[in-house]
Amino acid sequence: MKKWLLIAAAAVLTACSSGSDNKSYYQLPLASQTGGNNMASQGNRLLWVEQVAVPDYLAGNGVVYQTSDVKYVIATNNLWASPLDQQLRNSLVANLSSQLPGWVVASQPLGSDQDTLNVNVTGFHGRYDGRVIISGEWLVNHQGQLIKRPFHLELKQQNDGYEEMVKVLGQGWAQEAKSIASEISRLP
Repeated sequence: MKKWLLIAAAAVLTACSSGSDNKSYYQLPLASQTGGNNMASQGNRLLWVEQVAVPDYLAGNGVVYQTSDVKYVIATNNLWASPLDQQLRNSLVANLSSQLPGWVVASQPLGSDQDTLNVNVTGFHGRYDGRVIISGEWLVNHQGQLIKRPFHLELKQQNDGYEEMVKVLGQGWAQEAKSIASEISRLP
């Protein structure tokens, strides 16, 4: 009889603990591949996206939400499906590849004749007023010439919730990639 009670108690505890474990995982939306070059084409220009760095508060698994001017919350049940810096880098490579015809853009070194791009993201989160914040700076090394630009985007969410926030963050990151592509395409 005691053995049966132990099994029943374990089943009840397991059911209770699994009910409170409603974790959601998010991945940035994929870039649209309209226009531009594809990876099979050979470009005459090479761009290595060397690094996309994020600060510690964004580097964890939890999606970040700013609740006041000075307070940030890192979600425990709304998590990134893979590390945010990897998602940002992969998305940036895909966006730049589609927006820079004649360029080969990669997340690995391409050779000695490549340009390099490094991005330092300082903000990539939702905010209490229904906006998402994407900020930081990027640095291109083009044949020894350094070009550095800050960026700061604030985009309005149309709906509430983490899923909408991640979609708008993805749209903003694609918008910033387009701005970076515009600058890079003007390089001599």
